[in-house]
Amino acid sequence: MTNQNPLKQIVVKQKQGKAVGIYSCCSANEYVIEAAIECAKRDHSCVLIEATANQVDQFGGYTGMKPIDFRNFVYAIAKRVGFETNRVFLGGDHLGPLTFAAAPEAEAMAKSEELVRCYVAAGFTKIHIDTSMKVADDDPNTRLSDEIISKRGARLARVCEDTYQKLLKTDPNAVRPVYIVGSEVPIPGGAQEASAGVQVTKVADFKATVSAFEKAFENEGLQETWNDVIGVVVQPGVEEADTGPKEYDREEAKELMASIKDYPNLVFEGHSTDYQTKYALKELVEDGVGILKVGPGLTFAMREALFALAHIEEEVFHGTDVKTSNFIEVLDQAMLANPKNWQKHYHGDDNKLYIARKYSFSDRCRYYMPEASVQTAIHTLISNLSSIDIPLSLISQYMPIQYTKIREHRLEKKPEVMLKDRIVNCIDEYLFASHQDELFND
Repeated sequence: MTNQNPLKQIVVKQKQGKAVGIYSCCSANEYVIEAAIECAKRDHSCVLIEATANQVDQFGGYTGMKPIDFRNFVYAIAKRVGFETNRVFLGGDHLGPLTFAAAPEAEAMAKSEELVRCYVAAGFTKIHIDTSMKVADDDPNTRLSDEIISKRGARLARVCEDTYQKLLKTDPNAVRPVYIVGSEVPIPGGAQEASAGVQVTKVADFKATVSAFEKAFENEGLQETWNDVIGVVVQPGVEEADTGPKEYDREEAKELMASIKDYPNLVFEGHSTDYQTKYALKELVEDGVGILKVGPGLTFAMREALFALAHIEEEVFHGTDVKTSNFIEVLDQAMLANPKNWQKHYHGDDNKLYIARKYSFSDRCRYYMPEASVQTAIHTLISNLSSIDIPLSLISQYMPIQYTKIREHRLEKKPEVMLKDRIVNCIDEYLFASHQDELFND
């Protein structure tokens, strides 16, 4: 096939026995995306940035961006950073009836078809097809069969393929999409139950998923497109939670991980790898997880940096006439005023909810960062700290890693630079594990 997708190199490297993969930056936050692209530029590497169906869709999602808007948003950041857009890979995550599941199948699938069409037409080249959720006219008391899931998935793949062929007429150099199939528990966005458990995917279930999808693609006349399916989503036994992550246990997942060797053209895609140690992430890649998804872990690091800067701001302007941002309070007020994005995820008395809103690993406060009041507070915070020479002693107190880098002349003493560098701390752990700089730099 022409215009082969460079992401296929993940499979090539893995099947050569090399512990090489890529991390996927699943975020629509500007600071996070800029930090990810700056790391790729620093390492002369590449970056994979993904939007989820509830963030970005044909109606705007909760970010207000359609796929073409998200692409332009990311590319504008890359241009500002001075990074080549051909090394920025855009992905669509959980594309299917996720946000249309309240509608009957005919309506939900029609909207899903338009969703994937918009993503492929906008130049997204990594497409996760997820049709695992029930729609309104599915039997609520019966497990959705692999046959139904895969048939719906192949239907969406057909739309993707047809859209790509149309795209080639206007852009002959357009890169072919690669596809990810399968899903994981819990739902995108994180677990809602207070005691949600994590179970490693059974080998039989994984193999049944692959078999069903391969047959469905064939039935849809997509035998060639099946060659562009590079990954299957499984649950290797990891999940971020309100109070802490479920750690990867290599022994617990050994049978699942061994099973990927039966498929020469596939790797695993691991979701919810947030907050794993860099050594656990390294083991995941070594064991066959070629794509490591991370989202809340990155915005959690950003939130930590903003809180640290807010504490510095309060100290440095204490007793002066300067109006401080009150960022921490403003953010909490925004969450209290509109609790729909966190109340199903956090549990306990008022004190536990107070702590969770600020510090939970599930990081529901990321949904409130775009709100006008919160954005104003961030702008005030950055503006105030940019107007002074921030005392090193306060940076040491609240951002000790950035303090060391500043002292070693590896980091500028600017608030936005320090903020992004806290995100980089997290990204670097994924880069340590994935060795993604080896994908295209042979």
